[in-house]
Amino acid sequence: MANRNLSNAKRAKNDEFYTQFVDIQREMEAYLEYDAQTFKGKVVYCNCDDPYESNFFRYFVLNFKKLGLKRLITTSYKPSPLANTQLPLFGNDSTLAPAKGRPKVNANKFIINKVHAINGNGGFNLKDVAEELKTNKVNTWAPLQGDGDFRSPECIQLLEQADIVVTNPPFSLFRDYVKQLMEHGKRFAVIGNMNAITYKEIFPLIKDDKIWLGATGNGNDMVFAVPNGAEIAESDRQKAARLGFVGDYTRLGNSCWFTNLDHGRRHQPLALMTMTDNLKYSRHKQIKGKKKYEKYDNYDAIEVPFTDAIPSNFKGVMGVPISFLDKYNPGQFEILGATQRGCHAAVPDTKTYDDYWEVRQDGTATGSGGGKTNENANLVGNDGKKNYFINSKGRMIQSAYQRIFIKHRGV
Repeated sequence: MANRNLSNAKRAKNDEFYTQFVDIQREMEAYLEYDAQTFKGKVVYCNCDDPYESNFFRYFVLNFKKLGLKRLITTSYKPSPLANTQLPLFGNDSTLAPAKGRPKVNANKFIINKVHAINGNGGFNLKDVAEELKTNKVNTWAPLQGDGDFRSPECIQLLEQADIVVTNPPFSLFRDYVKQLMEHGKRFAVIGNMNAITYKEIFPLIKDDKIWLGATGNGNDMVFAVPNGAEIAESDRQKAARLGFVGDYTRLGNSCWFTNLDHGRRHQPLALMTMTDNLKYSRHKQIKGKKKYEKYDNYDAIEVPFTDAIPSNFKGVMGVPISFLDKYNPGQFEILGATQRGCHAAVPDTKTYDDYWEVRQDGTATGSGGGKTNENANLVGNDGKKNYFINSKGRMIQSAYQRIFIKHRGV
């Protein structure tokens, strides 16, 4: 079942996003800036990474000596479209047909134990790396028995050898992927969709400070190469082109790094104004000029729709957008819970809306009941823009986007 699910996800071509070298380099440098010994003497595993296409493999090979790696392990989980042309670069390989015909293509594993001095500026291509590796007989290149599913026994065996995992796993399997890393107690830095913050399997780990967002690229434009023929929104293709990537590239504005490797950004205090100053000077019209911050109808907490509008001197509970986590400093704030993800112990909801129904702005009912908005952070009124909920007395409420509940530490 696991192999079939993985194959189905990959055939859709919507899970194949090839990370740019510069984005990997930028994130790894942030860890090294905080702790220069982050990778020294460590075994790094890049699973879900075809060595023929992966910039993760390329980055760690090129910087093998600089980082002080003990070993680099890379596995692919499906035959590479480049394999038939690139396999010969690496010399003798048991996946090659002994005589006629095209090579038989397998999922492969590379185990790199030694690399000669290489300039780590990213200028080398795969051929250059191949020539370098062919001189080192202590390195291993062999086919996997299966298709390279990260949940397969042979890939788990490789995972158990690793200290740190760095990769871009299939977004559709992100829950399973992170669960496996946590169960095996691995350190990691992996790319996912920012919406994964709200997953019931992921948010408790963030709340308990077991994982956090990385140092770079969070919610910003990250460009990924995609397979030829993959479905790309034309607007995203054009945005990638404006950033200098023309062709089979897409821009994902909601991608981010998830990690449990420490970095300096998450220890930088967020500079904030007092509540009074926010109401006077905030750059956001939803805040500036108001007499007070809105309070939720069903939570004892105030609505703070922008991270930079968090009042520095408010002692109570605040609901903030999930993008707050990019600025989250665990020494400055405590995460109490999140809407729709359970927070009843720390921030109990005070009412439900089972006697309400949902209405469009044109006054027509959607057919959904008010139970749909239970456990959302709801505000009284109608902003004239999105659907609202109303009861038989004409009382209207609207849901804010998903919110994380936080408090200041020491205020």
